[in-house]
Amino acid sequence: VVLIGFTGVIGEMAFGRAMQSGPLGAFKKAYEMKGSKLGTFIGLIPVIGSLGIAIGYNVIIGWILKFFADSITGKIISEEDPSAIFGELSRDFGSIPWHLLGLFLVLLCMSFGVARGIEKVNRIMMPAFFVLFLFLAVRVAFLDGSAPGYSYLFKPDWSEMANPRTWVYAMGQAFFSLSVAGNGTLIYGSYLPDSEDIPASAARVALFDTLAAMLAALVIIPAMATTGAKLDQGGPGLLFIYLPHLIKTMPGGQIIAIIFFVAVFLAGMTSLMNLYEAPIATVQEKTGLGRIPSCMVISVIGVVVSLLIQGIVSDWMDVLSIYICPLGAGLAGIMFFWIFGRSYVESQVNKGREKPFTKYFYPVCKYLYIPVCFLVLILGVVLGGIG
Repeated sequence: VVLIGFTGVIGEMAFGRAMQSGPLGAFKKAYEMKGSKLGTFIGLIPVIGSLGIAIGYNVIIGWILKFFADSITGKIISEEDPSAIFGELSRDFGSIPWHLLGLFLVLLCMSFGVARGIEKVNRIMMPAFFVLFLFLAVRVAFLDGSAPGYSYLFKPDWSEMANPRTWVYAMGQAFFSLSVAGNGTLIYGSYLPDSEDIPASAARVALFDTLAAMLAALVIIPAMATTGAKLDQGGPGLLFIYLPHLIKTMPGGQIIAIIFFVAVFLAGMTSLMNLYEAPIATVQEKTGLGRIPSCMVISVIGVVVSLLIQGIVSDWMDVLSIYICPLGAGLAGIMFFWIFGRSYVESQVNKGREKPFTKYFYPVCKYLYIPVCFLVLILGVVLGGIG
């Protein structure tokens, strides 16, 4: 997280601000400087990847909405088995009304633009996420049987440091979580004024992203421990089976379930906004359409593709995360650090700063970060995933 926050997040924000454009326009301008017209084609890779991941993620948001509705009705804490509810929901076409509702809510917020839509919504959503999850973390800490969860989280197994998968999975998680893929962070950078201190902004992104992940872990892993579940399990079961089982046993379980799924939904919404922003901005840029019509175009594509990928959502997300995230990040890195060169990069990164950023930034990005992007891509393919 430190490496990618120091390199990729800063680089993509600065690249976007310098080009005043999303991936398509930024890559096009970079290649035109070299007399090539390949930029538009290459710029489509991270845009399509961002849209593809957003559509797959939208299905998961639909599952969250369904569990939120069931928590309001009390169904989630009734005698029904959460695994049966989830099994019915996750089968082919089982969640269509819910993920379409999620798509509508996200694009409705985004139709108001960045300042009036995304920023205003996030000013409510992210503090609410932290407050709600903090409440749940405290509640779980007082449950019998939660201690092994904390031990699992914080007691190191040093032998795993010698396992290459540990490092590949960690890098894959960092790329995905920090949204470094040549799309969302780059497009957000294009909206930043020259007065913005980008390295300071990138540091805050990495810090709060990590805090949010740790806070979620402090709820989920100790909660699993109280059920006697194996703590090295992953996947949707963590959220949709083990935790509902736990919540059913708590006093005031219905209220806790409502709070929990509201918090998860808020966090998911902010991620979806990031993923959809690049394709929406690309439609605006290439067609001249306004914000609302562009959102409608993307919504139509989202509906059609989401129907086509029913039953293969997991494989869909795996392919996109294995190939698109590190590939998009590496391509954006090559554009910014290799094509534009040191003096241009440093001038863009130092805009808005009182003191010049460290002189080690450029060589670390050029000779360490970019090779790491393609190393994660290659190892992800070889190992069958990036965690």
